[in-house]
Amino acid sequence: MRIGVDVGGTNTDAVLLDGDRVLSWCKKPTTPDVEAGIVAALRHVLDEGAIGPEAIQCVMIGTTHFTNAFVERRHLLPVGVLRIALPAARALPPLLDWPADIAEAIGEHVHLVRGGYQYDGRLNAALDEQGVRDVAARLRSDGIRTVAITGLFSSVNSDMENRAAEIVREVMGEVSISLSHTIGRIGILERENATIMNASLADLATSVVRSFGKALEKLQINAPFYISQNDGTLMSAEFVERYPVLTFASGPTNSMRGAAYLSGVKDALVADIGGTTTDIGMLVNGYPRESSVTVDIGGVRTNFRMPDVLAVGLGGGSLVASDGEEVTVGPKSVGYRLLEDGRVFGGDTLTATDIAVADGYADIGERAKVADLAPTLVRKAVEKIHAIVAEGVDRMKTSGKPVPLILVGGGAVLIKDEISGISQTIVPDHAGVANAIGAAIAQIGAEIDKVVSYDEQGRDAALSIAKNEAVAKAIEAGAEAGSVEIIDIEEVPLAYVPGGAVRVRVKAAGRLNFTKETT
Repeated sequence: MRIGVDVGGTNTDAVLLDGDRVLSWCKKPTTPDVEAGIVAALRHVLDEGAIGPEAIQCVMIGTTHFTNAFVERRHLLPVGVLRIALPAARALPPLLDWPADIAEAIGEHVHLVRGGYQYDGRLNAALDEQGVRDVAARLRSDGIRTVAITGLFSSVNSDMENRAAEIVREVMGEVSISLSHTIGRIGILERENATIMNASLADLATSVVRSFGKALEKLQINAPFYISQNDGTLMSAEFVERYPVLTFASGPTNSMRGAAYLSGVKDALVADIGGTTTDIGMLVNGYPRESSVTVDIGGVRTNFRMPDVLAVGLGGGSLVASDGEEVTVGPKSVGYRLLEDGRVFGGDTLTATDIAVADGYADIGERAKVADLAPTLVRKAVEKIHAIVAEGVDRMKTSGKPVPLILVGGGAVLIKDEISGISQTIVPDHAGVANAIGAAIAQIGAEIDKVVSYDEQGRDAALSIAKNEAVAKAIEAGAEAGSVEIIDIEEVPLAYVPGGAVRVRVKAAGRLNFTKETT
């Protein structure tokens, strides 16, 4: 018996699952006070499902708080930035290409010290421990409470980052520390950016996690709660306080995982149609395909894992306009005001939802209020809605072969016709709360990302070691031992690097072990 919650910018969705069966669900407006919105949603699903709080085994929550805070430049702490790389990378200082407003919010407490490794883990320069002590003392006198530490090739060998963290704690006492090898991948600038982002969210992470905990306390739910990551797996509340950045883009990920679960289809395109935008992504083996390029968040380049999602300006609240010849749909939207502003709800703004009702394939609000729309306008708008989705689908496909399309989200009613390049269109039951269901079914996962030498170890032996490490890491994080599966393997040969060097990335995931507290 478990509850999935997805806290979005517009709505907070909740779903109560008994094993694989949906007992109850709801969609409530998100409140400025996070706690109140979650309490309202949880109370609704418990009452409707006629279940007492003591029966709940765990609660899974997906949230956009941290992404929104970074994009909107709110609730960010000044960060002490320590890079261990000299004499390398001196010409490219930290925060080099950050937008001025966000670099200002983070501050100018940037320090470089000697140290770092080479691509294969060999020493490039010894760690300047005294330099680290001096930096820590300066950060303490500046009143800094959160520190981001990044070392050269620390994702291959993390010893220097770990030692630097020990020294910083000795000098500064209680301080939040983000280490780059636990967050990003190979590529020092982007990994450093992700680490600084993470450090800047330290205070917000603590307050949001406490708000979630208080919401459960109010309803006397004593079960543990977990937060969903952007790869479709879970992390404990304590882990989120340390790594809030790993929740970025968990919303679209939850919707895609929920779509796979509800439809039973593991390889398909998913279109999550909300009030303002449609997120289109590709499911591979039941998980979202990951982006293979640098991801821009709030104007900052990062290289930590993110789902490959295309957002297009189409939703239930998208504005529809016509100049007599051309009809446009979106990207502007009435968003959460749809229930007040939409024509079928008594407002005076023509939206995509009004068009679907006027054409007769959606039954929402009062159809009589859109009976005066010209048939030509309605037909052109319906064509435009389908054309927007068709273009997005085409951009996300990697071959010309037709694939299934799963429609989820409250705006799934906007699509009625076949989309070109699609073998079948699926709208599963409970599609409107696929994001909350995705949170509820999330698993415990782990990832290994390192450079190995196939010449020295042999491919089979190297992959076997990496797989075993990923499985062990997932079990340590709280997955049930017999349920862990390898869900993704990526091998990238490194050109111009001797010894048959290959970057190997292995991801494993398994069911949550209810008898063990996750780490």
